[in-house]
Amino acid sequence: MPRHVLLVLAVFVALVLSTSLLFSWLSVHWRLPIVENFVLSLQQQESRRIQNYVSNNLELMATRLGELQGKVLQLDSLGQRVSGLAGDKPAKPLDKGGQGGPFLPESMTAGELQQEIERLATSIDDRAEELAALEFRLLEKKVKDRLLPTTLPVKNAHFGSPFGSRIDPIAGLRARHEGIDFVAPVGTPIVAAADGVVVIAESHSEFGNMVDIDHGDGLTSRYAHLSRLDVATGRLIKRGEAIGAVGSTGRSTGPHLHFEVRMQGIAQNPALFLKQGGEFALLTRR
Repeated sequence: MPRHVLLVLAVFVALVLSTSLLFSWLSVHWRLPIVENFVLSLQQQESRRIQNYVSNNLELMATRLGELQGKVLQLDSLGQRVSGLAGDKPAKPLDKGGQGGPFLPESMTAGELQQEIERLATSIDDRAEELAALEFRLLEKKVKDRLLPTTLPVKNAHFGSPFGSRIDPIAGLRARHEGIDFVAPVGTPIVAAADGVVVIAESHSEFGNMVDIDHGDGLTSRYAHLSRLDVATGRLIKRGEAIGAVGSTGRSTGPHLHFEVRMQGIAQNPALFLKQGGEFALLTRR
């Protein structure tokens, strides 16, 4: 290729580059409309992208906040019901007096939403722990209720000698009576007053045929003067399950059930336990 042609091409390329550089410098320096419009368009696109991102995140955070608020309300309601079952009195809400006015909702920033979400999440964790504790107390209460001797051991019986001091029916002297008597015909079924384990099922010189049931935590019940024994030592027994029948064995003047409740070996008034079952009030006195 001739040298003059190469020289012309070189000059042309140099002019194009120079012109392009000059135009770019002038556009930036003198803020030409075409460049301003291009830069503004880029800024608007970036702004819309950021706004969409923030808006979407705020919507997600607001949705999450609503879900957490709903869970808190559910846990509060459940906690009140469980507290009632566990025997706890729910705390009364603080009296703030009269309030009112128009509803003017305030929007929350992303930071405020995040703080509220974290607060509610912590509140849910706390309520979950409280419910776990309530559940344990409820289970404990159910177990104790099952083990308390509150079921009437003899149906359709008459109330005989009460707990405490009395005139001994055989000796005729003042003596302590460590149980209560239920008067009923021979053969009337006798049932366990609560769940437990049979620890004694044998004949005794004074109590006659008797059954002792261990209900746990030092609490036992005794059923004496039975005409027959329907259980053996070591048997697990359920509340209301038959253990024998009314009789007059041992030191007795006639058919009846002598019923005792003991705590750590010390005689307790069985009526205090049986009254919790509701059936005791239906007994008639002779």
